[in-house]
Amino acid sequence: MVGPPRPLFVLFGSSIVQHSYSNGGWGAVLSDIYARKADIILRGYFGWNSRRAAKILDLVFPKDAPVQPSLIIVYFGGNDSMGPHSSGLGPHVPLPEYIQNMRTIANHLKSLSDKTRIIFLSCPPVNEAKLAESTSTYFSELVRTNELCRMYSEACIELCKEMDVKVVDLYTAIQKRENWMEACFTDGVHLSEEGSKVVVEEILEVLKQAEWEPSLHWKSMLTEFSEESPYDLVASDGKTTINPSEWTYHRKIQWD
Repeated sequence: MVGPPRPLFVLFGSSIVQHSYSNGGWGAVLSDIYARKADIILRGYFGWNSRRAAKILDLVFPKDAPVQPSLIIVYFGGNDSMGPHSSGLGPHVPLPEYIQNMRTIANHLKSLSDKTRIIFLSCPPVNEAKLAESTSTYFSELVRTNELCRMYSEACIELCKEMDVKVVDLYTAIQKRENWMEACFTDGVHLSEEGSKVVVEEILEVLKQAEWEPSLHWKSMLTEFSEESPYDLVASDGKTTINPSEWTYHRKIQWD
């Protein structure tokens, strides 16, 4: 552990989370946006479903931890929504159980601290044609359809409304992008840089609109070691210095 202590954000979910530092991913973008403001920790598990996640909550989020997260962003649903395999194996979780598992996850996270905030991400759509082309023969048949994604996305959103949990409707948001089927995915399922931009935009909008105290929107949070210093770059007058702690010019996108 290093200091000074900062607010702790945790990204928890399946491969959409594990891959969020790849290909200009949304986790990496958030880490850049929140540099010197919050520490972002990745807890992503490729191939996992809500059933498996619900079983390890105490290991990932122990209730007796001395420091609890300020924000937890959760994504499960894509693997749950896959069609069932005839063997009974695989990641498919029936919709009623998926809802209950997500309820279990939400209740556990709510119990961590009065100051722990939660955002769920709903199941995004897929590019069915591209997925069919890119699926390896290493796997048995994989059934992923947008109709199944829609059902699980809507279930997640309804649950969040019931439990007063903030939610990002990724199923709808991604489809608003022009040429989304080609632009937003690397393989038909996992997010490209363009797809990750959608996730970042939606998360930042939730954080901006949320009436949380303290606010977790990046523009409202303190920047670590932001005080003026004679060691900063010297200004053109040759007498004063310029504090660069809030500069964002390096970003391709000036996030709101």
